[in-house]
Amino acid sequence: MTEYQRGNIRVSDTEREDALGKLGQHMSEGRLDIEEYGERTAKVATAKTRADVLALFDDLPEPRPAFGQPNPPAVVRPRRAQVSRQLTPLVPVLGIVLLIGLTIVLKVPFFFFMLPFIFFMVQSGRWGHHHRR
Repeated sequence: MTEYQRGNIRVSDTEREDALGKLGQHMSEGRLDIEEYGERTAKVATAKTRADVLALFDDLPEPRPAFGQPNPPAVVRPRRAQVSRQLTPLVPVLGIVLLIGLTIVLKVPFFFFMLPFIFFMVQSGRWGHHHRR
């Protein structure tokens, strides 16, 4: 059995955070009361080795710290920035449609108020040009 498997390797801050999160899960599921949770989190904060941390999970089921094992792949969700970047080119188009509709319904030339905005968008290169990062 290697030192890695025995847990004699010093624990990292990231591994401590993982253990704290998993203790929090056990508390929220009712396996630990607030006092036990406080005691164990204090011990995680002062733990020197992986074995010190693993000992705090001896009487608990999964989840447990999985030192050195890759985390399962995260579910990829579109970020708001990506979605808003995709919708940004639609804003001027929807604005123009709205102003044309108001011009027709109210018989007031609202469309002409939009011309400076359209000119600015075309000149600045923002209309229809998507910059991918």
